Amino acid sequence: MPQTRIEKIAQRYAVGLEDGQVVRAGDLLAIRPKHIMTHDNTGAVIPKFHSIGATKIKDPGQPVFGMDHDVQNTTPENLGKYAKIEKFAREQGVDYYPPGRGIAHQIMVEEGYVTPGSFCVGSDSHSNLYGAVAALGTPVVRTDAAAIWATGQTWWQVPEQINVELTGSLRPGATGKDVIIALCGHFNNDEALNGVIEFTGEGVAGLSMDERLTIANMTTEWGALAGVFPFDETLKNYLLQRAELFERRGNPRYTAADVERWWDERRGFDSDPGAHYARTMTLDLSTVSPHVSGPNSVKVMTSVHELQAQKKAINKAYLMSCVNARLEDIAAAAEVMRGRKVAPGVEFYLAPASSQVREEAQRLGWWQDLLDAGAIELPAGCGACIGLGAGTLEAGEVGISATNRNFQGRMGSREALCYLASPAVVAASAVNGFICAPEDSGDVAIRGECVVHKAPSRSGSVTRVRDDFPRTVTGRALYLPLDNLNTDGIYGKDVTYRDDITFEQQGQYAMLNYDPEFQSKAQAGDIIVGGRNFGSGSSREQAATALASRGVRMVIAASFSQTYKRNAFNNGFICIDCPALTDALHDSLGDKERTIVGPEIEVDFAASVARMSGEEFPFDPLGPVAQELVVMGGSEAVVQAQLAG
Repeated sequence: MPQTRIEKIAQRYAVGLEDGQVVRAGDLLAIRPKHIMTHDNTGAVIPKFHSIGATKIKDPGQPVFGMDHDVQNTTPENLGKYAKIEKFAREQGVDYYPPGRGIAHQIMVEEGYVTPGSFCVGSDSHSNLYGAVAALGTPVVRTDAAAIWATGQTWWQVPEQINVELTGSLRPGATGKDVIIALCGHFNNDEALNGVIEFTGEGVAGLSMDERLTIANMTTEWGALAGVFPFDETLKNYLLQRAELFERRGNPRYTAADVERWWDERRGFDSDPGAHYARTMTLDLSTVSPHVSGPNSVKVMTSVHELQAQKKAINKAYLMSCVNARLEDIAAAAEVMRGRKVAPGVEFYLAPASSQVREEAQRLGWWQDLLDAGAIELPAGCGACIGLGAGTLEAGEVGISATNRNFQGRMGSREALCYLASPAVVAASAVNGFICAPEDSGDVAIRGECVVHKAPSRSGSVTRVRDDFPRTVTGRALYLPLDNLNTDGIYGKDVTYRDDITFEQQGQYAMLNYDPEFQSKAQAGDIIVGGRNFGSGSSREQAATALASRGVRMVIAASFSQTYKRNAFNNGFICIDCPALTDALHDSLGDKERTIVGPEIEVDFAASVARMSGEEFPFDPLGPVAQELVVMGGSEAVVQAQLAG
């Protein structure tokens, strides 16, 4: 059976596959990742680790701790937190990188933890960055991080895969940041949502490693779970350079011989001819010109040509973050700012992705060029990108940033406007006082298209069902005819942070923000049927547990937020993707009410079909990993059983 590169990597790192099982999209697997990265949130994972009964990290070489988020905070409380994390790392034998060393994602690549064909996870949404190294990098939640520390493994559902074919080559002035801005802005109808991107096409060869790191990183903002580039000559040369540096330092995490061996083996991880992709998108790189995202949305993009004609004034500019603060980015900004000054009334903030990046930029003179222009230097770390430390946006201000997110209020006040752009555009805007590019490249129409492919049928297959797991579940349908139903609607903020509400009480608050009539219509044993991207928004786990508390048996939806699904199964609550069933209920019941009582549904886990009104609707099999999570009552119980065993 043909497999994509993503499915092959998942197969390689899967644990406990059945004989002859070929991994494909939809499978829920036990995974033992090569590495798990945590940053400042390590402090929150440690008590979770202890609460599940763990005392010693199973494989001390698997976790990596990198302090990067709140590094400008020198209060005794924050420094004390860092000290506790460092002490824990020392006791457990885990690699620890102190504040100021750099952003943890950059360290993961820079220090050689991420290698081609590997599966690496991080307790942070921008773990996608690892895809630039032809690895599968994807985020996990803190509960998963604690489970990996304790047992070496977690679970992962293989998402649908999307082939993004890059053709042509970039025009002068356009960069990798412009490529991902174009993808987010041109394909802005959730085409990439919850999928894994595989970048292909002859256009890839013209992208540098720094540009690939930028693009892979911001596939998060596009809605994807990962974005993976191929192992080609550009990556090979980069790895050989890193291997040479490691050998000079005397601590080679990999050697030139390792790189050559990986190169010889790379064909085994290329996608097979005929492998299935949910969608194929094409983007002609020759039509990409400098653009900005925003304000306050990555789905909205405007050409710099158009904005500079308006002389859109700015108050602050930023060159920092894990998406754009590497050597090429600093070089591009220095080229623009050399011999010039930041415009009066503008503050320009500068932070490198790592201390190594800053040292090399200093050696080459580029760092000093920026300081001479009036840049305000900050330590290597996240800083204003996540609304921490110096330089956050005040109410009424306009900022232009080389960071990855411009959500309202993320970089400061909700009453501010934030645009995203390439380092060169940020630098040019800083010295001119308004949004502009170093050179006007005109307005070019972006050429890109998306083709949807029909998924191969999985009906007819028989799934092995545990003796203690039900073969069938029957319940009344409660149809919620809304796409992107977010966790605030499912479980409101007014009760999310109330620790006095028990699990048994959570159910009475379920769906009140979405539909006050839900409580009077719902009955124990109901099956909720939702729309697309069910459970979007914040990561509050009560949005899953409250439904279980209310007596809901499961949620069937056209698709889910992957964070919601992780929280659900981590608490033993079933989620099933079945878009055909959602569409059938919409056709028969409409959408005039927020909660509509529908017909009875029978869910057959052995046949992997849902039956309603004489029709059958297939879904991806709920395999042994998912069944264990449900039977045991969630991931913590599974981990505790593994530790006891």
